[in-house]
Amino acid sequence: QVQLVESGGGLVQAGGSLRLSCAASGRTSGAMGWFRQAPGKEREFVAAVSWSDGNTNYADSVKGRFTISRDNAKNTVYLQMNSLKPEDTAVYYCAARYGSSWYPSNSKKQYPYWGQGTQVNVSS
Repeated sequence: QVQLVESGGGLVQAGGSLRLSCAASGRTSGAMGWFRQAPGKEREFVAAVSWSDGNTNYADSVKGRFTISRDNAKNTVYLQMNSLKPEDTAVYYCAARYGSSWYPSNSKKQYPYWGQGTQVNVSS
């Protein structure tokens, strides 16, 4: 199975920043996404990036505050989170779709591989 390992979660004050990382096994093809899930809520799309050309896709709720990027040589994707709000508190998951499925989709159904999640807490 494909291995995805997230890191970088933690506690931060509102207005602060965190950077999440996801190290992925295998070839840098397809796309990587970040999703999050708060208690009692469904898992929602945050951001995604294509390995090949770096094209990105963002949820409206994070656009302008979060930046997704990738390092193809390191097989790693990052989520830089700035101007954090308490409503950003959630478990953040990275997800992968490989091969010719390169589009940075916002649908969790399009991502067959998932990491274990990393907790992000934003205090007010």
